[in-house]
Amino acid sequence: MRKRFEPQIEIGQLLIEDTPTPKSRDGMVALVIALRELYKNRVYRDRIPDILEAKLIAGRPRTGRPGMNLWPIFVLAQIRLSKRLDYDELHTQANYNKLVRQVMGVERESGFEEIKFPYQTTVDNAGLLDDATLKQINDVTVSFGQDEVFKKKRGKFCT
Repeated sequence: MRKRFEPQIEIGQLLIEDTPTPKSRDGMVALVIALRELYKNRVYRDRIPDILEAKLIAGRPRTGRPGMNLWPIFVLAQIRLSKRLDYDELHTQANYNKLVRQVMGVERESGFEEIKFPYQTTVDNAGLLDDATLKQINDVTVSFGQDEVFKKKRGKFCT
């Protein structure tokens, strides 16, 4: 019973669209910015859960306890692969890096109960995606970059 992402915003939840963009040459910051921009583009954002649903939900009953939403699974998988993190480092990023948590949609303002992921939950969900699924997701993210990001940059340099 997975959801694409939580449709109902809770009190104290920080929005994915409002994830800050600190000035940094760190690859994690660049990745978080790319994920935020992908999330803000509805056309591409909706393609990712379609791929994940075909892999993770197809043929399974929609009953049982709720699992991790599809967007945080996608974010964790992207971070693990692009930064070449092991599961221990990924678990630390998912629970303690505010930028990662906000782009996952689980970060809260101070004073509100935090959502923390157990180690096994992080491992089980980030490891669900096989090579074929990751290739499909890669195709979507590359086309997003070419169609949306570089098209805008080409326009700046050509005028």
